[in-house]
Amino acid sequence: SDKMAMSVMDIYKKYKIMPSLQMHMLRVAAVASLICDNFTEPVSKEDIVIACLFHDMGNIIKFKMNVLPEFLEPEGLEYWQKVKDEYTEKYGENEHKATMQIARELNVNDRVLNLIEAISFVGAPHNAAGRDFDKKVVDYADTRVNPFGVVSVEQRFLDLRKRYAHHGSDTPERNAYENALRQIEQQIFAKCKIKPEDINNKAITPIILKLKDFVLE
Repeated sequence: SDKMAMSVMDIYKKYKIMPSLQMHMLRVAAVASLICDNFTEPVSKEDIVIACLFHDMGNIIKFKMNVLPEFLEPEGLEYWQKVKDEYTEKYGENEHKATMQIARELNVNDRVLNLIEAISFVGAPHNAAGRDFDKKVVDYADTRVNPFGVVSVEQRFLDLRKRYAHHGSDTPERNAYENALRQIEQQIFAKCKIKPEDINNKAITPIILKLKDFVLE
């Protein structure tokens, strides 16, 4: 079907995406873009960036309103609770399924859908074992960003362990995820002209400004 070109910021506005979630997706896309620009082998940069820009569109469904209340401003708790209720009514209670449905509404191509699926806690070992560097890049880029900005993978692991401590501090699944991302980091930077520490908030700031003007056609 015909579709109208929209900027990423217009899409975020249309889907009532929280500013904090907007910034998370922009940061992840910027990290991925920086890696792609310095990668020594061909990667599908546009598909990678699009996947990162929309990989968490349904995440308000799982958002706990009493955690990080500063992220609710300026609209406030009542507004975002209403948005969350609207999402749940329309898309159900699974944030990943909601994200995939929204991506299909945006008419992204099958490769982008595949890359969004690759950004996965449980799928990380598969990404590490495989040869698809597009999948490695999107999964790694998401791991490098916490709610407040770019961090190292080890800092991210600590953050996730604290946030999901109620699931158990040391599970086989968590260990498999962390080991997979360490492998992916080594795999990526063996073929990259920059180092992991070159990816930081200062480095991605100008990329974010450009991504805000990105148009999905």
